Amino acid sequence: MPLRIELKPNERLIINGALIRNGDRRSVFMIENQCKFLRESEIIFEAEADTAAKRLCVTLQLIYLADNPAEADDLFVRQANQILEAAPSMAPYILAIQDELSARQYHKAVKRGRDLVAYERSLLAHLAKPEDGRQE
Repeated sequence: MPLRIELKPNERLIINGALIRNGDRRSVFMIENQCKFLRESEIIFEAEADTAAKRLCVTLQLIYLADNPAEADDLFVRQANQILEAAPSMAPYILAIQDELSARQYHKAVKRGRDLVAYERSLLAHLAKPEDGRQE
C-alpha cells in the first residue's frame, strides 16, 4: 500500500538523501516503494543543533539516511555516553533509542530522539526557573 505524503507550499522533504522542496502550492505524493525519507518537520539541521540531544538527533538522522551507518553508530555511542554522564535521568530515552537501533528501526529511533529533545527542553526550562518558583 503506497504512503501518501502531503507537502505544504515550500516544505522540504528528504527522500533517499535527496533534499526536495515543494513549490508554491500544496502537493500530494504517493511513495510506492521502500525508501528512506524525513519530512521537514522531523528534520533537525546541523546549524540548529545547539544542545546535546539535538546533536544526537542529527546523528540519528545520519544513521537513518546513510547506506552504511557504521561511523555514525560510533558517534552515537560517544554522544549518548556524554549525555548520560551529564544527565543520568535521560537513560530511559537513550535506552529506547538504542533498542530501536538494535532492531534496525531507524525511523523510530529518530522519533525517540525527538522525545529526548523534548525531555531535555523540559529539564532546561526547569533549570531556568528561579528557585522561589516566581517567573522573572
